[in-house]
Amino acid sequence: MFGVPLRLNVSMLLLTLLITVAYAEFARDRLGLPPLGGYLIGLGFVISLLGSVLLHELGHALTARHFGIGVRGITLELLGGYTELDRDAPTPRVELLVSLAGPAVSAVLGALAVAATLALPPHTLAHQLALQVALSNVIVALFNALPGLPLDGGRALRAAVWAATRDRHRATEVAGWVGRAVAVATAVGVVWLTVEELLVPLALPLMLLVALTLWRGAGQSVRYARISRRVPLIDLSRLARPIFGVPTGTPLAEAQRRRDAQAPPGAALAVLDGAGRPVALVEQAAADAVPPQRRPWVAVDAVARSLAGLPTVPAGLDGERVMAAVRAHPGARYVVTSGEDVVGVLHIADLAQVLEPTRKMNR
Repeated sequence: MFGVPLRLNVSMLLLTLLITVAYAEFARDRLGLPPLGGYLIGLGFVISLLGSVLLHELGHALTARHFGIGVRGITLELLGGYTELDRDAPTPRVELLVSLAGPAVSAVLGALAVAATLALPPHTLAHQLALQVALSNVIVALFNALPGLPLDGGRALRAAVWAATRDRHRATEVAGWVGRAVAVATAVGVVWLTVEELLVPLALPLMLLVALTLWRGAGQSVRYARISRRVPLIDLSRLARPIFGVPTGTPLAEAQRRRDAQAPPGAALAVLDGAGRPVALVEQAAADAVPPQRRPWVAVDAVARSLAGLPTVPAGLDGERVMAAVRAHPGARYVVTSGEDVVGVLHIADLAQVLEPTRKMNR
């Protein structure tokens, strides 16, 4: 739509079922419709809700595109939708405008639908349909305006703190912690509404799932901010493990003995071709799986992986570009190159240790 890829998650089926059933009973009571009519009205509410979310996300996508930020796509799912952008906003002002574009679209649609609802005769199908559109957009606008990540209001809060402190990472952490408070308040609020019989019990699990998703999204934002702050510390010259090569056909036991005696600790064991160039890396797990008594009779080639099958990263990349390369080609190990030469091996566990030094990693 408008050149933006649109995806529908299979969880939409569950949302359709829950809202159709919950809203159908309300619609039948208000309009005196037969059961089938109530379910059709409930389905209409789902469609209006999805349409509202889609227009909301298009607001984000088209505004981002206006500022030169690429849009990977829009996904509609159980808990609403989200827009994937190619990169972060370059300034607080752009961040603020992109984040508020969605709620602004919802607010305008909601205001128009409220006006139509007030103008139409009550207890009619047209009045009910207009009310659906009004409710959908008002709910989407108000909820997303709450000031905590991952909601749009949280992104606006991040933009404001970013502008005040000139520290995007600190702003993300602040908005993430506020998002956790919003998640807790949401959970407490929906439980209270259910106890007071202001919310149908069928909607309670869905709303608690919303609160849980908000909590997790806020936590991921805080973690992302802490990781991003350490990206400039990535230095491939220090992170890349050196390579110790042995000729093709060398017995595994002999190759390991030479490495332990001659190479620095942690060096990667490589297989060299006839010209002395590395062509494969020994897989540590495969080497460890060979019984010690068999290692003198197993060539390193049997437990090695060709370098052609591993992603590469140039030695001169800075932290931002290393992260971009890792995101583009996920893997456990990366061959570090300088021109046509292989100069080391980057283990993703070593990179993760730099970004999250307090987190335990399997190395």
